[in-house]
This record gives sequence, C-alpha cells and structure tokens, in this order.
Amino acid sequence: MVVPPLIIGKDQQLSEDIAARKAALRKELRRKRREHAAGLPKEVSALVFNRPPAPIVELVPEGATIGLYRADTGEAPAFAYTKFFFEAGHTVALPRITTLAAPMQFHQHSDPYGESDLEDGPMGLRQPSGDLPEIVPDVLFMPLVGFTVTGERLGQGGGFYDRWLEAHPETLAIGMAWDIQEVDDLPVENHDMPLAAIITPTRILGPF
Repeated sequence: MVVPPLIIGKDQQLSEDIAARKAALRKELRRKRREHAAGLPKEVSALVFNRPPAPIVELVPEGATIGLYRADTGEAPAFAYTKFFFEAGHTVALPRITTLAAPMQFHQHSDPYGESDLEDGPMGLRQPSGDLPEIVPDVLFMPLVGFTVTGERLGQGGGFYDRWLEAHPETLAIGMAWDIQEVDDLPVENHDMPLAAIITPTRILGPF
C-alpha cells in the first residue's frame, strides 16, 4: 500500500518540531541549571543531596546493585549518594561510553573516595575502566535536564539513558535535579523512558 506523501510530510514536520522544542528547552534549562549550581553558597552546596531521603532508601531492595553518575558541571551532585550506598554494602556502578553510537554500559565503581578506578571518557567525564566488571543496576539514579511534576524527563539528547532503560525495563530509574529544572510540560516521544521518582533538594516526586 502506498502511503500518501502528505501524511509522511506531517509526521516528519511533527518530529522536527518536537526535536526543535527539545533543543531549545535543553539550551535554556542547561543555562539555568549551571547558573543555579554556581550561585549556591558553599555551606548550602555541602548540604544538598548529602544522602538519599528515607522514602527513596525504602524503595531500594536489600543487596541491590546501584547505578549512579559522576556529575557534570551544573548537574545535581551524586557523589554523596555513591558514598552512601557503597558504605551501606551495595555494589555501585557508573556509566561507561565508548563511542556516541555504541550503547552505554555500567561498570563497577569500587573506589568512590580516591576514584583510582576511573579514567577519562570520550564525553569529557571520568568513567570506569573497561576492565572492570560490567553490571546491570537494579536501581539507577540518573541526571536530568528538565522534568515535570508528573514524572516526564528531558535528557541530554544523546539517548544513552533512554536506550539503556528500554533494554533494561526491570531497573528502577530515579531522577536527580534542581528545583529550577522543573517545567510545566515536556514534549514526550515513544522512546522517552519514564522515571519511578524524582529527587530535588526540597521534594520527592513519585513514585509514579
């Protein structure tokens, strides 16, 4: 059956419109995120995200493997969460990227204090060595660019987390963000994977 060209054109235009809106939102929200984080007094920075809230800890099964991230400039810091779960006896892992086209993987992170097991990655972030064990986290704490109060998320745009979560739907995904990153609504596409909860310095949204 031949699909009418007009329908194809409308679908393509809609996709391009969504992509353009997402790109504009990312640019604006990254700016807000960066300026907000840079403007926090040191005494406040030391307190935010210093440990997972009790309701979030209750969502984590005993013995669960935990995926976290090494925060880029402006992102909600996850370092204290990494130490918390490591000290609680959980196996923790960080993402590893080899190329922009290859799927993201998680590898064990066994030295959250000295970070002696990390190396420079292609995205400008430190990441685990490929020689370390690959792990599929049971619970994943992940950064956000934007979010809504109903749990929609705007990612970095590379699709790494969306593709990983699509391949591992059993993993409990929890977003971490500053309150300034909240928006009223987001354009959501089929490949945008949902979150179980979102943590900000003042609130816990979810479980959804």
